[in-house]
Amino acid sequence: MPKKLKIACLGAGYFSQFHYEAWQRLPQIELVGVVDRNIAAAQSCAKQYHIPHAESDLACLLEKTKPDLLDIITPPNTHLSMVKIAAQYGVNVVCQKPFGESFQNAQEMVAIAQSAGITLIVHENFRFMAWYRKIKSLLATEVCGQVLDVNFHLRPGDGQGNEAYLTLQPYFQSMEKFLVHETAIHFIDTFRYLFGEVSSVYADLRRCNPVIKGEDAGVIIFDFDNNLRATFNGNRLLDHAATNPRRTMGELLIEGTKGTLRLDGEARIWLRPFGALTENRIPYAWNDHHFGGDCVIQTIQHIVSHFLHNTPLENSGSDYLTNVRIENAIYQSAREQRKIFCEPT
Repeated sequence: MPKKLKIACLGAGYFSQFHYEAWQRLPQIELVGVVDRNIAAAQSCAKQYHIPHAESDLACLLEKTKPDLLDIITPPNTHLSMVKIAAQYGVNVVCQKPFGESFQNAQEMVAIAQSAGITLIVHENFRFMAWYRKIKSLLATEVCGQVLDVNFHLRPGDGQGNEAYLTLQPYFQSMEKFLVHETAIHFIDTFRYLFGEVSSVYADLRRCNPVIKGEDAGVIIFDFDNNLRATFNGNRLLDHAATNPRRTMGELLIEGTKGTLRLDGEARIWLRPFGALTENRIPYAWNDHHFGGDCVIQTIQHIVSHFLHNTPLENSGSDYLTNVRIENAIYQSAREQRKIFCEPT
């Protein structure tokens, strides 16, 4: 692999700005092209980020620029067809989540990549948020002892009214599967990162805003080994105490036999030792920049390190199939109103 990675990007929608800005900050990469079916949007993006090529056709862009990696930053209904094209040109792929429209889609993309001999990565950025990296290191010191209960309250407060999501990501309104497929999938992955593999799930999902086609609220219970249970309580209509409700998206409580860790909406981490009446704030470094504490560049740096230095990947497409399998189990549980045991990977 060359000293600099040549990166092409697909998509010029709302979230793509965080990708382009992050790529630009890395000296080890070269942005060579942008493609969007709206050529005017592609050209505007190319001008803004000083990218030499703008196209409306992906095959044409790959032929011209011959990138090492294609960053797919488009909705899930486009992923399978775009991965097929990238595979035909032997181009590695990092794909936005949700990872395809279904588990079958995700499986097919992984199989296509394996057959073509390309690397397929999912841009799953929540586990790269600085607060979760810090919490992971704290848990490794057993500061909480045996963790028995975890609760995350998702409260971004962006889902009320007829205009919900229309300004930034309008396709949210028409997604048949929304809260779990689009949002809770982040926490499936984050819970696995922090606590290990999920053994079973139970879910009760509902819709609170009638203009949304899919579910926008619900409670999901995850069982893990070692008697650990985690609850995801999500409602996109409600908020939490935060200067930016989309920074952490909510609040996390991790309770163990020796202490309790708490993440608040300002990304502060607090530790209360077992039996104590007060919490102590845990210092750590993070950057309140763009989305999620600058987690996009942290994710991209992880990917670049893999290609340039052969470091292990945390977010390969094949591993991400486990997240999608758990998502399926959650929807099955909600339909059948029963606990679903997850197949071992």
